[in-house]
Amino acid sequence: MPFIKSICVFCGSSAGSRPEYTLKARDLGLLLAKKNITLVYGGSNVGLMHIIAETMLEAGGKVVGVMPHNLIQREVAHKGLSQFYEVETMAERKARMDELSDAFIAMPGGIGTLDEIFEVMSWNQLELINKPVALYNVLGYYDPLLNFLDHSVNQHFVKPEHRLNLIAESDENTLLDKILNYKPIKVDGGKWIKELKQDTSAAKKL
Repeated sequence: MPFIKSICVFCGSSAGSRPEYTLKARDLGLLLAKKNITLVYGGSNVGLMHIIAETMLEAGGKVVGVMPHNLIQREVAHKGLSQFYEVETMAERKARMDELSDAFIAMPGGIGTLDEIFEVMSWNQLELINKPVALYNVLGYYDPLLNFLDHSVNQHFVKPEHRLNLIAESDENTLLDKILNYKPIKVDGGKWIKELKQDTSAAKKL
């Protein structure tokens, strides 16, 4: 069972079109503060990123921001965080957030959020890290994505184990409980490579 002291939350720089997104961001922030879990996030002062950070700070929680200097120059950085790291690039930002975090949650968000959550999923797949990765599926926001991942499994582009290791819940308490009790399903590396070679051989015969 992983020991979770900090969780990185990826989320939108927009608050979204529905008030539930804001309400659930606050619920998650309050829960993390109550559990004394540090929030690591992109350091922004706008959208859902601002909402969850402010909620945690008001509740006495610890919030750590990480942001490239070019975004700081656009005046979107939160000035009142517990700790703030300025980095050079987006790649450095993601690497630093990984270093600081024991788990990852994606709230509803856009392309940047998807990029971030898929990168940590791929790191898990490649066994570069071994950390819980979860979707906070507010209002079923990620249902189409989950359906697509199921389709990818059916088409043999994603291993079933990697799909099953992705946590997805709409209730923050259930989500956090699954993160705290995360036990990854391991893929047999030798078997996986053998299957890839068999698929490639079959494709060559077509």
